[in-house]
Amino acid sequence: MKPIIQKVADEISMVLSNVEEEEAVQLSTQLKEAKRIFVYGEGRSGLMGKAFAMRLMHGGFQVFVVGETITPSIEEGDLLVAISGSGSTEAILQFAAKAKESGAKVSLVTTNKESKIAAICDCVLNIPAATKHRRPEEPATIQPLGNQFDQSVHLVLDAIIIGTLEGNRNKDMHEEMTRRHTNFE
Repeated sequence: MKPIIQKVADEISMVLSNVEEEEAVQLSTQLKEAKRIFVYGEGRSGLMGKAFAMRLMHGGFQVFVVGETITPSIEEGDLLVAISGSGSTEAILQFAAKAKESGAKVSLVTTNKESKIAAICDCVLNIPAATKHRRPEEPATIQPLGNQFDQSVHLVLDAIIIGTLEGNRNKDMHEEMTRRHTNFE
């Protein structure tokens, strides 16, 4: 089992080292400037989005997950962060278009900077990982489906939150986030 664990870790390290810093910084800037943040993805990308939304909430951002019963209307000044490995998930394209129509900004986290969704976004964060589609430009992986993309998205978005919060806080970030963590445990 240890060789498999090491191979997965090596794959993720390779993907993370190829993320463009300027793209990560641009998403961080959009997070800081947004009045409210909306996050959306489908399937495992949606789960990564929910983890991202939770960390944003811990960081003090006003954040909503699209599709939840308490999600309000998106409007001007808001930001939609969409997560789609292929960049062509039809429902995400529709939500991105609706967000733009409402005056919100849209950021896409994807492996495909040339996708339909990317074409209408204000910011594209390319995660150069393998997806279930196994396009020729995607890296090799021993992992099934979109595991490499999902794991990389989780780590990159966590790093972006850390970087976003470091520049704004005088207090200890860990202490502030712990205070916002659920106490229903």
